[in-house]
Amino acid sequence: MHLFYLPGFIPGEINELPEDESKHALKVLRLSSGDKIEVTDGKGTLYLAEVKDSGNKACRFKILSQTTSKPKDFYIHIAIAPTKNADRIEWFVEKCIEIGIDEISFIQCSRSERKNINLDRIEKIAVSAMKQSQTTSFPILNPLTSIKSFVENCKENDKFIGYLSEEHKELLQKAAPANSRYCILIGPEGDFTKDEVSLAFKNNFKPASLGNSRLRTETAGIAACHILNIINS
Repeated sequence: MHLFYLPGFIPGEINELPEDESKHALKVLRLSSGDKIEVTDGKGTLYLAEVKDSGNKACRFKILSQTTSKPKDFYIHIAIAPTKNADRIEWFVEKCIEIGIDEISFIQCSRSERKNINLDRIEKIAVSAMKQSQTTSFPILNPLTSIKSFVENCKENDKFIGYLSEEHKELLQKAAPANSRYCILIGPEGDFTKDEVSLAFKNNFKPASLGNSRLRTETAGIAACHILNIINS
């Protein structure tokens, strides 16, 4: 069954897939009236639908039934400094969505090598990853912001910062309790500065280690996402 993503549609009415999804449905998959598809709004509900109109440009459908996933009792938010190579941060987004993540923020740090991100492209990659992994929850994707602004406004219950330290070596899987709302900061390849670490501590972020190996930025983000999911499995 083919899965399509359409946020904000109305279940009781005839709805239309967006242009790119319609093109894929009609030109690539060659779906026609009467064919069954699955649609998600990205909020945890999976809809079984029937194609009602397969014109040249628009694929319209009607909802037949729906299944809503049980709400999770934890929330994973990763704030990460974009890598110099855009492909690597896109890979991070893709893999975290496959594993399971609720929110991703991009932070600008003193040692960041990239000063901007293409959020539109990242959203497309995120949609593809959600469909590929057959999940029904689409994460919040926040635009690039300064680390200062982010840590001063972060509201999660359990907040961590992952950085290279000889003093703080408690593993994330031991520091993080189950069934909580988490946020973890992942810095640039040059690591956080001392001032950034101090700022995080001042705003109630705790140090957490991801292991003995020195990880690339995107690998550290994926490792943190996996660890927090395992804690709650």
